[in-house]
Formats: sequence, C-alpha cells, structure tokens
Amino acid sequence: MTKRPTIADVARRAGVSKGSVSFALNGRPGLAQATVDKILAAADELGWRPSNRARSLSVSKAFALGLVITRDPAVLSSDPFFPAFIAGVESVLSTKGQALVLQVVADGSEADGYRRLAQDARVDGVFLSDLRHDDPRIELLVELGIPAVTLNRPDGESPFPAVTLDDRPGTVAVVEHLVGLGHTRIAHVAGPQTFVHATARSAAFVETLAAAGLEPVAVEAGDFTAAGGIEATRRLLALPEPPTAVVYANDRMAIAGLSAAQAAGLTVPDDLSVAGFDDSELAEYVHPGLTTVRADPFRFGAAAAQTLNRVVDGESGVPDVELPPAELVVRRSTAAPA
Repeated sequence: MTKRPTIADVARRAGVSKGSVSFALNGRPGLAQATVDKILAAADELGWRPSNRARSLSVSKAFALGLVITRDPAVLSSDPFFPAFIAGVESVLSTKGQALVLQVVADGSEADGYRRLAQDARVDGVFLSDLRHDDPRIELLVELGIPAVTLNRPDGESPFPAVTLDDRPGTVAVVEHLVGLGHTRIAHVAGPQTFVHATARSAAFVETLAAAGLEPVAVEAGDFTAAGGIEATRRLLALPEPPTAVVYANDRMAIAGLSAAQAAGLTVPDDLSVAGFDDSELAEYVHPGLTTVRADPFRFGAAAAQTLNRVVDGESGVPDVELPPAELVVRRSTAAPA
C-alpha cells in the first residue's frame, strides 16, 4: 500500500521548512505569494490531502474543544497549573454550550490521543500545551486537520495562533530579589528541559545571575513533581558548599523542597531561602509563606478558549494573544542570608 504523503514530504519537494508548509496550507499570513504558490504546487504534485475524518471536522461541529495532557491522573488534581487553566477554559465554554474533552495519557501516547479525537470527530479544535523543542505534534495536527491554539510560542514555525505568557520577567525578578538580599550562592531546580517553558525559565535564571556577576551553585534537573523537588533539594544540601537560596521551576517542587530542608534541620528562610513559580493556592498557606511568581493560569485558560473559538469559527488571521507577564510575589520564605 502506498504511504500517504506528509507535510514533511511537501516541504522537501518545495525546498522550504515544515513550518512554512503549515502556514501555506492553513492560509496563515507571513509568506511571500511565490512561496505559497510553490508549496501548493508541491502539495498537488504529491497528492497531499488531510484525511477524510480531518476534512469532516471543517464542515461539522462537535461543540467541544480538546486538551490532551501527559500526566499521572493520580497527581493531576495537585498540579499547580492545569486545574486553574481548565477552570479558565470552562468559564468561556460554559457560556457557549460547549464541552471540554480532556484526555490524560501516559508518556509517548499523546499522538494517539490526538488521532482518536480526529477519527471520532469529537472536537472542533485543541489546546496544545507543554510545548517541546521541535514539537512533532504541530505537524501531526496539521495532517489531521485539527485547528489548534498553542500555549506559548513554539521554538519553530507554527500555523496556529499562540496565547503567550512571558515567564522571563518573573524569573528575572525572583533572582534579582535574592541577589538584592545579599545571596551569592543560589541554585536552581529546573523543570524538564524538553519543555520550551522550562528551558526559558532556566535560561533566564542563569542569564540574570550572570548579569549580577554570579554563577549558579548548581542547576539540578527536576520533573515538576514533589518527589523530584525533594530529591533535587537533598542533592543540593549535600554539596560541599550548599546554596543559601534555591529557585524552583514550580511551586510543587518548591514546597516539597522547603519541607526537605526543614526535615534536614534547616530553618527557612534563616538558613535557606526558597522561591517557587506559579503562585498556586497552597503557596500562601505553607509555613513560611512561599515567595513565588504569579502566572494566572485561570486567565490563561480563558484567553486560550476565546482564541481557539475564533479559529474554530473560521476567522482568518487570528493573531497571537500576549498576556501580562508573570510577576514576583514576595512572602516570608526568602530573607537575607545568615
């Protein structure tokens, strides 16, 4: 059986990037007309077409939007981002008689989740979260014919509008806050570096320290889980010269790290300052209250739902949406080093 051509095949035939092919095939602005013509000609020559199921999505309405998340279902409820994000999405969908179709899948099975949504024609569009570097899901959604909105901008080309919240100002602010308190030995517990937003936070951390003439004590790999935060904190505290402050890539790891430090006999913030990211519900109520960065995932979800509905309704040239940047919230878990 002959293999159905993909947008990668079209890109090779036209001599352009896959992102440019996605732009041309989805009618997004930004390409020269000569390039668009060349891409469309290559697609015709190869016989590239979305699947029949994908085409049917454009002529019928499911009155539902989809979200595929790679998480352990047992810990999703304590995730600092997604419950609030989903609440923001629902605040929009509930006024339009729409539903949210949520799939929580294991690592490596996200693509199957999107294919099921397309094959069953269950959704009119999807939210693409946890962007990876060179994210293959963008090409997959184009081939499946599923409209989408990306949560933040991918690091490659994308035919889909993005709803963005700049993490960098918040990360810069928390590092400058610690440096201003007098800390010179500062460490970072990062999120998975396959994620674009985790890499951006780590880069902002290192660059802000460098601007202050400092180097990190260490940048520990984390996984956004409480267990990962505890293990990374123990490794940092076992260093010959441990840090006097630690910046965590999310609140869950920070709260767990705060607990690990206290279990090791340290007093927060006298012996160790701790800062997180997200300003999740528990951040204000742990002891001491957690210094963190507020990102407002509820607003993120509402803006993403509004934008995706514009795409689903057939509006052309839907622009990216820039939300107010994340901001520092100072509480009692940070202080000058002893």
